[in-house]
Amino acid sequence: MTAGQGIFISFEGIDGAGKSSHVDTLAQALRDQGRSVTLTREPGGTALAEKLRALVLNDPMDAMTEALLVFAARRDHLRVCIEPALARGEVVLCDRFTDATFAYQGGGRGFDLAMLSFLEQKVQAVQGPEGDFVRNPDLTVWFDLAPEVAAERLSQARTPDRFEAQPVTFFRRVAAGYAQRLAADPGRFARIEANLPRDAVWRAVRQAVQARGWLA
Repeated sequence: MTAGQGIFISFEGIDGAGKSSHVDTLAQALRDQGRSVTLTREPGGTALAEKLRALVLNDPMDAMTEALLVFAARRDHLRVCIEPALARGEVVLCDRFTDATFAYQGGGRGFDLAMLSFLEQKVQAVQGPEGDFVRNPDLTVWFDLAPEVAAERLSQARTPDRFEAQPVTFFRRVAAGYAQRLAADPGRFARIEANLPRDAVWRAVRQAVQARGWLA
């Protein structure tokens, strides 16, 4: 956690990993202990970013356009939603953040990782009391699930968007992208085995947050 700020927790995983319901459960657990919580998502989280989300999820485009739109949405999301909430001392729970961009656009689409790193440094630069820094979550909860299991779950779900409709091979590359992000910054990640009963997954999530001292 950055000094003088709130707590920023992101939830990551391939489509079908089951992370979204646990975001709501953690939010309620934190509120029950008196914390103010902002629930948000990426792409999205602001009026502008939600418009960009609709384009990214539904309109055909190349990998560079996709990456630029995601980072444009992220910049507005940080400026309008995330940074003000952290400055108020709130807990921000975000359904996906930059790790998803490296996993989906970098791993899945094969887009230039060096360019993604450049955009990360520029777009997520914020001013703090001790100088400028790059905003990333204080904790990233990664729901690790075999792409084949995720694909089976998605086949029983809603009409898929442009990402959910991708083949299993795409999600294998996405999962590898997430693993690379964890290897590069292991102290920020909590890896959750997502192919377990829901109660067991929630216990692992709760323990990851408790280990940081943010939940009794």
